[in-house]
Amino acid sequence: MPRSRRPSRPRSLRNGSPDVYLRGLRRKRVAAVLLMVLAILALIVADRQGWLLHSGGDWNRYDNRTVRVVTIVDGDTLDVEIPDGDRATTRIRLWGVDTPEAANAGENKPAQPFSKEATDLTRTLALHQTVRLRLQAHRVRDIYGRLLAYIELPDGSILNERLLAAGVARHDPRFEHRHNDRFGLIEKQAKVDKVGLWAR
Repeated sequence: MPRSRRPSRPRSLRNGSPDVYLRGLRRKRVAAVLLMVLAILALIVADRQGWLLHSGGDWNRYDNRTVRVVTIVDGDTLDVEIPDGDRATTRIRLWGVDTPEAANAGENKPAQPFSKEATDLTRTLALHQTVRLRLQAHRVRDIYGRLLAYIELPDGSILNERLLAAGVARHDPRFEHRHNDRFGLIEKQAKVDKVGLWAR
């Protein structure tokens, strides 16, 4: 009668106790989980910095595209001549800046100081101009569906920065973007120069 063979033990158990073997397995599992967590965190950071490749959707449709500005809504909002869904134009909200609000008859709110100056400057610099849209990869639209963009003017300057430098916009640091620090410095200089909102 043939002798039954015992199942072979894992190599790590041949020269050590089961406890040692199990501890080694646990260490390997913990290391694998930590590596996975680090990889996920690295992907999140890369996406927020715009280092990942994006395909399709708004990114391909709008980023680095030249378009004509057709309407100025207020200092930090404008429309460009490219269809967006069933709309004939696309509404743009400037990244990283906040201009004073215009009067709102529906809410019975008066215009905030320098709202007219902000709107007038945006109109002077951008209306009927062909501009280049620069998007931020990690966030393309705001909660109202407006496209978030930096607007590069025909002379190569950035509309967002021009508004800050003139003191008719505030730096808006609520949402992280690649020019956050630069916009903060431009606002500080406007305060030093005592222009616009900072003249008082």
